[in-house]
Amino acid sequence: MNPEELSALQAPLKQKYQRDPEAALVTLRAEGDLGEGIACKVDTGRAVVEAGLHPATGGDGAQACSGDMLLEALAACAGVTLRAVATAFGVELRKGRVVAEGDLDFRGTLGVAKDSPVGFKEIRLQFETESDADTATMNKIISVTERYCVVLQTIRSAPPVVVSLSE
Repeated sequence: MNPEELSALQAPLKQKYQRDPEAALVTLRAEGDLGEGIACKVDTGRAVVEAGLHPATGGDGAQACSGDMLLEALAACAGVTLRAVATAFGVELRKGRVVAEGDLDFRGTLGVAKDSPVGFKEIRLQFETESDADTATMNKIISVTERYCVVLQTIRSAPPVVVSLSE
């Protein structure tokens, strides 16, 4: 896809959302069904993924780890956003890779140490690209990618999460 094709694809949507901001509000949804043992099956729309305990919490590694899935969502979103931004800038990325990694102290989630947080202590996102663009242009593309990556901005901004029980 070239910059003109991307612009033509997105222009009607941008105009629609400027005229009718409510049309831009879309609710995404994910559902998980409790599986056998300590597992939860999530239908991604493309495949069913069964998540279970990470080996550091007693799992056998046969199931996906939800922490890995979070990092995978970040890498996927950052990669798609990077491609879109590079396209809009008219930069062809011959090759590219996005690496998302994070550090967890499992003492928190296992309740071993009350002072150990539950969740990632740090998440790192690295872009590896090959293109003819100069460093300044690539830095700008990465900066714009950071700005518009939904998953990255959601992690950074931590929106309110409402938890409830339906009976």
